[in-house]
Amino acid sequence: MAKGLLVTYVLWAVGGPAGLHHLYLGRDSHALLWMLTLGGGGLGWLWEFWNLPNFVAQANRAQGQKQSSREGIPPLNPIRFFAQMVVGIYFGLVALISFSSMANFYIVGLPLAVGLGVLLVATVGNQTSDFKNTLGAAFLTSPIFYGRPIAILPISLAASITAQKHRRYKPSVESETLSVRLYRLGLAYLAFTGPLAYSTLWNTAATLSYVAETLGSFLNWFSFFPLLGRLMESVLLLPCQIWWLLVGDPGINNCYFQEWEKFYEFVHSFQDEKRQLAYQVLGLSDGATNEEIHRSYRELVKVWHPDHNQHQREEAQRHFLEIQAAYEFLTQTKKPRGSQR
Repeated sequence: MAKGLLVTYVLWAVGGPAGLHHLYLGRDSHALLWMLTLGGGGLGWLWEFWNLPNFVAQANRAQGQKQSSREGIPPLNPIRFFAQMVVGIYFGLVALISFSSMANFYIVGLPLAVGLGVLLVATVGNQTSDFKNTLGAAFLTSPIFYGRPIAILPISLAASITAQKHRRYKPSVESETLSVRLYRLGLAYLAFTGPLAYSTLWNTAATLSYVAETLGSFLNWFSFFPLLGRLMESVLLLPCQIWWLLVGDPGINNCYFQEWEKFYEFVHSFQDEKRQLAYQVLGLSDGATNEEIHRSYRELVKVWHPDHNQHQREEAQRHFLEIQAAYEFLTQTKKPRGSQR
């Protein structure tokens, strides 16, 4: 049955961010992507308005073609590559919030989540990629920045490059019933949102703190590159800017603007609190130099090393781990740019 353009536009307007129009056109990967990202943060959903006729034409051609799949390599698409990077990072952040407590997370869980995010974008439309090579690249890159949230970036980059290198057209397959497609999409949606919902609802305080810590780590890493740092801040404030475009200048009393700014400032304040605590653990004042940090760390490690405190081994172990965590935090981060804003 041929797909109608008018029906597609209606579904796009009514349930576009949930991917209803893609489900109608048989673009299940695209539908799942929109379900998990709410239409690409709304931007992808709006941008699709001009591409719906092309999507409908592709769906009708796919229904009319019963021969073998297309040959050759699809053209390189920078937009798809960028989307693979962004969705890979997004999947990695969600995995950090949901599964970071599991053993060997940074070796198994994180590269798997990032690789699946990249592959989801790679399978949108009539294209696909090689699953083994893409996931293999993600796993091989996982030791870079091991144990840090910033590890998401090289993993997503390597997986995206590999997915683009092995891109190809999808083979023709027999069409499935709607119930089978909905069942598969439902399982994928639950697998993504279930752990996140559990962490958010049953451990809200810890989840919020970890979100702030993760975002803060990203902002601190981008502080080494001022241009990228400003770009990242613009991305974080993008929802507020879109709201301005839709409703005009919100004014100082706008609740949405205040709440978004409040969360953005919370990320920085959380990092400030961790920094103050790290200075206290090392017995330093705020703004200590790198030399003072290194010297204090070496002295305290000698004092509290468990091998040197057999009579109070548990207390020494606790202090030793606190000293290591404080030293690692202070040496890996810079002062946030909240004052510059």
